[in-house]
Amino acid sequence: MTDPLVERLRAQLGGPRDGALLRFSLGNAFLGEGAYADAAQAFRDAIDFDPHYSAAWKLLGKALLAVDDTEGAAAAWRSGIETASGRGDIQAAKEMSVFLNRLLRSP
Repeated sequence: MTDPLVERLRAQLGGPRDGALLRFSLGNAFLGEGAYADAAQAFRDAIDFDPHYSAAWKLLGKALLAVDDTEGAAAAWRSGIETASGRGDIQAAKEMSVFLNRLLRSP
């Protein structure tokens, strides 16, 4: 059974409110359902709308890690760190740095 939130968000795709925030929200809803591949695609779509969306980079990395794509997660977090640092989003850059460092230290 699909979450009603996911269905409401999907209904808005392609409409006047479609954009990075809608795609990010959809990705976040998918994460909550454990639909990690769908979440990753939604976060990629959010980034296509706004490549400077730090939070989308962060959760893209988490979604990719959940589907055992460690290289993809590391690449997402590296891009996210660069993006966040460039925008002055220090907290997001620090969080992604922690995630990346943990990933690189894991066996």
